[in-house]
Amino acid sequence: MKIKILLLLFSGWFISCAQVKQNDIEIKPQQGSYTFETVFSNVAIPWGLAWLPDGSMLVGDKSGEVTLVNGNNELTISTGFEDLYLRGQGGLLDILPHPDYENNKWIYFAYASSMGEGEGGNTKIVRAKLEENKLTQIDELYKASPNSAKGVHFGSRMVFDKQGYLYFTIGDRGNRDENPQDITRDGGKIYRINDDGSIPGDNPFVNEAGAKTAIYSYGHRNQQGMDIHPETGEIWTHEHGPKGGDEINITKKGANYGWPLITYGVNYSGTTITEKTHKEGMEQPLYYWIPSIAPSGMTFVTGDKYPDWKGHLLVGSLKFQYLELLKINNNQVTERQKIAEDIGRLRTVKMGPDGYVYMGVEGKGIVKVIPN
Repeated sequence: MKIKILLLLFSGWFISCAQVKQNDIEIKPQQGSYTFETVFSNVAIPWGLAWLPDGSMLVGDKSGEVTLVNGNNELTISTGFEDLYLRGQGGLLDILPHPDYENNKWIYFAYASSMGEGEGGNTKIVRAKLEENKLTQIDELYKASPNSAKGVHFGSRMVFDKQGYLYFTIGDRGNRDENPQDITRDGGKIYRINDDGSIPGDNPFVNEAGAKTAIYSYGHRNQQGMDIHPETGEIWTHEHGPKGGDEINITKKGANYGWPLITYGVNYSGTTITEKTHKEGMEQPLYYWIPSIAPSGMTFVTGDKYPDWKGHLLVGSLKFQYLELLKINNNQVTERQKIAEDIGRLRTVKMGPDGYVYMGVEGKGIVKVIPN
């Protein structure tokens, strides 16, 4: 009887302490009918996904393996990334062809690298060319420092804007009290560089003594979703909160997004990080999730295959194992809907050149969403 009473008390305490977001937009179950076709299964954790102009698909496994898929033909690519740091969330991360790939043949890679100062690893951005079945002319563009043996918060997503600048994310590397708010340190930042790795002269901190001049915005935790708005050209990201407080943000030059000085989340133990959710001079998220969905992968829907989704946002959930549709009007989330419920831990989502949505699902591979 005493044990039962204690269990009931504990259960009541747990429910009372559960995170609740007041006046949130309730997520709807899946509407409409879709077929989910696995188009490539020989990958464990499909973090990187991209297409070349001829329609060939590049799939990156976090383990470091890259496969070029063209119909039924699969070609394993020798990357030559001997400094790949494979630990926890670290490994081979994003893949992105240059917008002018047809002429210059550059492909960009983000991965955790052991190269440089200190034990462990940190995020590195390189570009290379694909010749036959291997990468050549590997050119290092950026390497975050110092290394850390922590296996968390490497980021990293990449996108080119309409002016040809390359943006990429690097998480706070589990060092929240030092990295995100200090522009002389890497981690917890969005970066902007030219396509050859040089620093744009109008980056916000190029004239700040000691600053990492590639930084474009700061005060971030760990961003694993990034895309360019198809109409405005703005760079949108999402980032993991701690326990609660996952965010969607629009990237602004030189802006401070607040982590960890403001947050809608708490420590994983349930204890308070800070009482503050707002602070002067710090950005508010466009939207935040409570409880956390553990977002990974993000894309705006374009084309006419999904007329009800066009112009809206798709975000993968690692925690709840579904694809979430967020309908956006005037930079506000007005509706939420589950797509592909119970599909698995969804690591990436992209629009394919054929106009279909593709998901990278851990343990399943690359899955195409086909409306019936």
